[in-house]
Amino acid sequence: MTPAELSLTVLHAVRRAVGDGALRVDVPSRATIERARPGGAGEYASNIALALARPAGRSALDVAGILEERLRGVPGLRAVEITGPGFLNFTLRGDADADLVREVLAAGTSYGHGAALAGTTVRLAGGDGPRAVLVVGTLARLLRSQGADVEVGAHDGERMHVRPGEPGAYGDDITRWAFLRAAPHDRPLDPAPLLVPHERNPLFRVRYAHSRTRRLLVNARQLGFPPEPGECDDPVLLGLLRDHPLALLSAARHRAPDRVARHLEAVADALLAFQHTVLPLGDEKPSAAHRSRLALAEAAGTVLAGGLSALGISAPDRI
Repeated sequence: MTPAELSLTVLHAVRRAVGDGALRVDVPSRATIERARPGGAGEYASNIALALARPAGRSALDVAGILEERLRGVPGLRAVEITGPGFLNFTLRGDADADLVREVLAAGTSYGHGAALAGTTVRLAGGDGPRAVLVVGTLARLLRSQGADVEVGAHDGERMHVRPGEPGAYGDDITRWAFLRAAPHDRPLDPAPLLVPHERNPLFRVRYAHSRTRRLLVNARQLGFPPEPGECDDPVLLGLLRDHPLALLSAARHRAPDRVARHLEAVADALLAFQHTVLPLGDEKPSAAHRSRLALAEAAGTVLAGGLSALGISAPDRI
């Protein structure tokens, strides 16, 4: 993990703390990371807790404790310690990228499922109208993916009865995206543009990105090399994969499936920018770097498939 990646990781922890209500602050645009000074601990240090203490109305030690809790177990961090008035000190691991990719591939489309809401019982009203019924069914699936027990009212959250011309008449996948991509308090998206296979169509972009990962695997097999997790060089895509569990948990906690859809768009955009580096070019021979990039692409495709599944949307291998 590089200092830039560590800065992003710390910011992810701040966003997580803000998202679950532990901190009430504006998330800063960057987190300062410096080499640990003599007498400090670990390899790197950050004063982020001291910077956030006053706006959060908390002591720097309190803020540091909140962030340290959310940094435990992050791939790439061997240890996180609090020193002095509230400095966060980090000891890094060198094999974090490979560990993250292995974790995603081992979990498959269940990556990001967890037990954060275990022991919680959530009662959801059945919903009135096609959109409400669909949202309830999606929320039930998201909540259960985080360990919650869910009780749904009169409707089962899956059946939709629509008339010609209504959004649901455009097909189940398109209807779901149109209903779920918009925030619950906003109007559904216009489904007609979602029928067009174009880069301006976010649903097409997400599903196309998934299909590209499947094609990359096929092409790599034809070139005679498999995916092999290793050191990767795309901190943006890696950061988004690390954030996937948080996106699912946040969507469940805040009853906001649109958070998953927005996260999938970000993953798709990062993957489509990254895909051109995966396969050898011209007479170039497959290397360890190509194998690790292929494994990262496969992991990204797994996240896209899992996120679409959480929304009840299919992820075709070919588009």
